[in-house]
Amino acid sequence: MPELPECERGRKIAESAALGRRIESLVCAEDDIVYDGVAPEAFERALRGRRVTAVKRRGKHIWFELDARPWPLFHFGMTGAFRVPGEDALPLATGPRVGETDWPPRFTKVELRLEGGGRLAFTNARRLGRIRLRHDPETEAPISHLGFDPLLDLPSPKAFATRLARRSGRVKGVLLDQSFAAGVGNWIADEVLYQAGIDPRRRACDLDDAETRRLRAKLGHVIRRAVAVNAEKSRFPRTWLFHRRWGKVANARTSSGDPIEHITVAGRTTAWVPARQS
Repeated sequence: MPELPECERGRKIAESAALGRRIESLVCAEDDIVYDGVAPEAFERALRGRRVTAVKRRGKHIWFELDARPWPLFHFGMTGAFRVPGEDALPLATGPRVGETDWPPRFTKVELRLEGGGRLAFTNARRLGRIRLRHDPETEAPISHLGFDPLLDLPSPKAFATRLARRSGRVKGVLLDQSFAAGVGNWIADEVLYQAGIDPRRRACDLDDAETRRLRAKLGHVIRRAVAVNAEKSRFPRTWLFHRRWGKVANARTSSGDPIEHITVAGRTTAWVPARQS
């Protein structure tokens, strides 16, 4: 599932393809699930002829600022992506195949045809993503309900500790709560807790000052490192839990040989290392 690094990669793809260009035409799929609160025909009318002046992201939501409102807002869901001709998709469980050259790609929900011949498609295989129109996305739902973005505005150590102290839930669940930290998903939460040495079952409000500082530092570190390599998983450090956490494999171990266990925390499968997390 796309998390913050994958969504930031998507934002960069969209920005590279569309920034400063006029949308000459659109091809919108007839999909009343992905198109949320707006008919494909109305979405097409709102964007046709408009120039893209900025491409923004908060958490897992991406929007285009245009030279007139309303503006398009995209949420990737489990398998969403922006695609341009000739560029491989990130490998996901379902969706465009790596190396696929057909255009438009499979599962395209909207294709933007840009001045100068540019093309940009939003794909969504499992139809859990959303396409919306908003007059001012940052002040309207769903973005207005989001917490801080760990890449854009990670709180100061003091502010982070204050926010965490207000939460009585399991720390794994708190990290996954988009009203706390926008863009954090399951693998990021597991990685951050592993690197911070914190048991995912601990109550967030029970963490001491040193643990809270470590948690904040590792949250920022993991996000920045994943974004720096453009969400290419093979380029994540080999010591990361990420490479060995998947599939509930019996006798799975970290790169240093510690056993990895799989439990359910906050309703999500959680990989953790008891020898390292307390």
